[in-house]
Amino acid sequence: MSNKDSTQQLGKGFGYVAWFLALAAMTWFFSGVLDRQENPNNRISTNQNDAYKEVILKDNRNNHYVFTGKINQKEVVFLVDTGATDVALSESLANKLNLTKGSRGIANTANGETRTYQTWIRQLNIGDITLYDVQASIVTGMDSEDSVLLGMSALKNLEMIHKNGQLTLRQYP
Repeated sequence: MSNKDSTQQLGKGFGYVAWFLALAAMTWFFSGVLDRQENPNNRISTNQNDAYKEVILKDNRNNHYVFTGKINQKEVVFLVDTGATDVALSESLANKLNLTKGSRGIANTANGETRTYQTWIRQLNIGDITLYDVQASIVTGMDSEDSVLLGMSALKNLEMIHKNGQLTLRQYP
């Protein structure tokens, strides 16, 4: 094998590695772009003064307010749903969060009737806004296994201002 052939093979090998790294970098980059389009509020900040704490959420490409918050100190993804009576989450997520099933009920959803269990969230965080002892529903068969519907059982404790693709949530002392 000549020196020229081994150099060409080495060059081909580096070419394959370069293409692989370029594809991996593009996949990583565009995955992040899609994630930010779905959840533009992955890291939210809180404005605070003597009168209130305030979080401003941006709407996503579907005009929904999706954000990363916490339930009992564990990170979850919320979808603001003013049409939901309670904070609602799937059975599998409730199990991950160690939430206790309470009384059984039935809920009417967009997909029809479904079985629910009442539960209580000890602490719910939206940025630095903290809500305690929030009523919630564990919904069996919920499509979205890892996200939580932020319903009125939490939102009733906050002032909401919706304007120009932003939702401002304020908590007064």
